[in-house]
Amino acid sequence: MSKRPTVLLTNDDGPPSSSSSPFLFPWYLHLTQTLGWDVKVVIPSGQRSWIGKAYMIAQPVYGRYYYPRLLDGAGETSEVSRPLREGEIAEWILLDGTPATCASIALHNLYPSQIDLVISGPNYGRNTSSAFALSSGTLGAALSSSLSLTRAIALSYGVFAKPVPEGALEGAHDVAGRVVQRLWDRWGRDEKGLRRGEVDLYGVNVPLVEGVKDAKVVWTDMHRSSYTRLFQPFAAPPTSPATDAPPTPLPASSSALHFVWAPDIRPLIDPHAPGVREGTDTWAINKGWVSVTPMRAAFEVGAFGLAGGQGEEGARSGRVWVEEEWGLS
Repeated sequence: MSKRPTVLLTNDDGPPSSSSSPFLFPWYLHLTQTLGWDVKVVIPSGQRSWIGKAYMIAQPVYGRYYYPRLLDGAGETSEVSRPLREGEIAEWILLDGTPATCASIALHNLYPSQIDLVISGPNYGRNTSSAFALSSGTLGAALSSSLSLTRAIALSYGVFAKPVPEGALEGAHDVAGRVVQRLWDRWGRDEKGLRRGEVDLYGVNVPLVEGVKDAKVVWTDMHRSSYTRLFQPFAAPPTSPATDAPPTPLPASSSALHFVWAPDIRPLIDPHAPGVREGTDTWAINKGWVSVTPMRAAFEVGAFGLAGGQGEEGARSGRVWVEEEWGLS
């Protein structure tokens, strides 16, 4: 395709913030000013990481208009749409919802039949391997969009050092821009794709390292990974007065049922972790390369060996279980 797409940009990190959402605004500028694309922005009103493809179903979703300004994207909000003021460059929309909620409302309510491509991200942190991908709000918005029969790309920037090396962010925007341009122009085929035999969505992971602008870009599949601890017990705060102090961890032997989000992700980002197969997204980003992973919006069904020597043939779709598989023989 040669036409310039109309893009929906969303994320799971929320509006521009130097601490929690530092990549969104400069990426928006790259899409609109460097690539010259028409970009609509609908994002969560706050941080919504690790929320997957969840939707808001038990409460109404309220929104506000947001007016980012040069140079950092900070801006005012308004309950109603208004003309741009001096220094403001666009009108965005903030929704009190999840990333998938934002994508769905944008596609079906705010801009029906107007969006050619959804880009979710850039996420503040990598989304390589299944443990990250299955939890990611960034991936969740892209998955929701592909299920709405819209091309989608989930873009994530892997942070390897703080502060980010000088020039790495600009280089990441440059290579990510070239990648999404190439994907848009030559979207892949998948005979099992939801949309006319096309690839449902892509996951793109860019390492924020020195020289990333000229990094190799490689096709990858997804590394299979698993969680360790995601929560830890903590001492409940006093009922009064309110305090901003972080919760006090409790020893593992405590019987109190108070837990706080405190994931141990070290095994997921360890560049020397064993068992990382060549050709996977984790393998690529650990080498300082950009990974591009074609994905399906589906839980793919595997072939499982069965008791009694049935093997993969025994687990084929449509075959009725025999007595030995019920443990009756």
